Amino acid sequence: MRSLIGRIGAAKSLDPVVEKVSGWVTALTRSTPVKNALSGSWLGHPLHPVLTDLAIGAWSSAVAIDLTCGEAGAPVARRLVGLGLLASAPTALSGAADWSDTYGRDKRVGFVHAASNATVSGLQAVSWLLRRRGHRGAGAALSLLALGVTLGSAYLGGHLSLARGIGVNHTAFQPRVTDWTDVAADADIAEGEMIRVEADGVPVLLARQDGSLNAISAVCSHAGGPLEEGSLDADGCVTCPWHGSRFFLEDGSVQRGPASVPQPRWKLRVEGGRVRVRSA
Repeated sequence: MRSLIGRIGAAKSLDPVVEKVSGWVTALTRSTPVKNALSGSWLGHPLHPVLTDLAIGAWSSAVAIDLTCGEAGAPVARRLVGLGLLASAPTALSGAADWSDTYGRDKRVGFVHAASNATVSGLQAVSWLLRRRGHRGAGAALSLLALGVTLGSAYLGGHLSLARGIGVNHTAFQPRVTDWTDVAADADIAEGEMIRVEADGVPVLLARQDGSLNAISAVCSHAGGPLEEGSLDADGCVTCPWHGSRFFLEDGSVQRGPASVPQPRWKLRVEGGRVRVRSA
């Protein structure tokens, strides 16, 4: 499987269609409410992996009923296939929103993952229609085939999340700094300016706006982007230069996705003209 994933990632012939579809998705998810809804910014957790369990669970249960209950379980299995189809729509939309912010090899693998899932949904839709018309055996066979494709697609999704770190919190393993740590001279941070400093090796963003100095982690929780290279907005937010995630400087909360996890906040004090910080 690793060899197959490597070949998919290296298949640059996919790029024209990948970039075309990605452009469509980006256009559809450009508005802040849509991006936040699909990214899980309101949830504090990526939305896509939550929704995948609904569709996969329904379809797996349908196959289990087909194999163990026969004709007696036909109505329940059909309903489960239908529920899985209903759940697959928001699952696909949230996954597409996440996928559009990836690049290169990861984007190609993600495209094949999405295409596999679309195939699964098509097979399950035909299965539901066959079941409704009384062809339980044919419908059950299609659902079993679709479940096999689902397992392969899930492997690709797991690779992207667990091996490649797509969708994980990039600040999760930053150590806590419990002692007040000198990081900069107060005079070095001008009004409307952001600078990156380090507290015991942990990158910290210092930003001064309207006379107030705030500190949050400098590495974007979404994909590790350098926040100090982003923009300091008039509403007290910093925008990541990589994917446009926006965080409120005062508390690190997410104002716009694709980030779903807040930025770690740092306590700050100024003593003798020096800025000292520690983990909040």
